[in-house]
Amino acid sequence: MASFLHTMVRVRNLEKSLAFYKLLGMHELRRKDVPEGRYTLVFIGYADNAAGQAEIELTYNWGKDDGYELGTGFGHFAVGVPNVAEMVERVRAGGGKVTREAGPVKFGTTVIAFVEDPDGYKVELIERAE
Repeated sequence: MASFLHTMVRVRNLEKSLAFYKLLGMHELRRKDVPEGRYTLVFIGYADNAAGQAEIELTYNWGKDDGYELGTGFGHFAVGVPNVAEMVERVRAGGGKVTREAGPVKFGTTVIAFVEDPDGYKVELIERAE
């Protein structure tokens, strides 16, 4: 049976990106430095390689600190959290950027918010009961 493994994004500053995703409760699952290719891969997520748990692969190309074009095809990551308003304040207190405050989705009742990671990737926070 096939399974979803991860989504990869390129980052300018690996430590800043890790700090941001830690604000969302994610942690580093594994890391691989590839000196001959001049890059580092860091896989982050919520569960240690648990079946069915998707991960984000942060790829840092050494010396590529001036950024990347995000393009128009990528929308956002979605993360379920027990309390969106509390998570927004946690991100804000950690220096993160909030682009949409916590509140119900337009024409609905689900509480959402949007934040951005240090590279401008958007993360939708969706309130979910634990």
